[in-house]
Amino acid sequence: MARMAVQHQSATITDKPVAYETILVEAVEGGVGVITLNRPEVLNALSSKLVRELDEALFALDEDPAIGCIVVTGAGEKAFSSGADIHEAVAKGGEGGNLTTHSWDRANLKTPTIGALNGLVYGGGTMIACDLDIRIGCERTRFRFLQASLGRLGPTWSLPLIVGWPRAKELLFTARVVQPEEALQMGLLNKLVPADRVLEEAIAMGRQIAANKPGAVRAIKQLLSEHVGRGWHEMLLAERSARVEKVEPPPPPTEAFKDFLDRKRRTHGG
Repeated sequence: MARMAVQHQSATITDKPVAYETILVEAVEGGVGVITLNRPEVLNALSSKLVRELDEALFALDEDPAIGCIVVTGAGEKAFSSGADIHEAVAKGGEGGNLTTHSWDRANLKTPTIGALNGLVYGGGTMIACDLDIRIGCERTRFRFLQASLGRLGPTWSLPLIVGWPRAKELLFTARVVQPEEALQMGLLNKLVPADRVLEEAIAMGRQIAANKPGAVRAIKQLLSEHVGRGWHEMLLAERSARVEKVEPPPPPTEAFKDFLDRKRRTHGG
């Protein structure tokens, strides 16, 4: 899996790479940016600095025309993120990184996002995971929405859109552990793969996304986000408008279906 040498730097178009302390940023061949939460010694706990650097990197990659998909994962073999940094929370008399400040922006990046969930997804880690578009997990992936047990709130607005209202209420009210197979069954995970392939599978899917027309992909993502709460007819009208205003006109059929037509000609000797 070839990667460009931009570790510890943001894949921006500004020629002014940023050095990060708590995350790694890589540009992978095929138009995929990879962000790794890099505090494995504390199960990638979400300090204020990590949350700030994560958001900075996400927004930088979102503006990079060479990036068609963003993958977020965690360092180490135990956790995507165990949640808030408890030591920082105690020292500051409150929680660590404030995940809610940019949660809406994080969920509504123009560029599609994938979580490569390599281990525990607890507390604040669930909020980041639910902000992402797609989630791929492994046998080590376990979710626990700890907010109610800690006297906190979230992710009340995003989780119901992923698993539905009854399931969201159950998970948020009980704060119980969700095992990987159950997470897959309820839609909390899109895909379940062996641990040694979770990042590889996420990058492969990212490349599939990045290979499509970026204007169309971004317009689809925006429409899906804006459709929430709309009536069906309003959704239809929004899609019609987007075809004209946000997507380049499609190429002629002879160009769009060139591979198919070439195969037909070879098959039938035309």
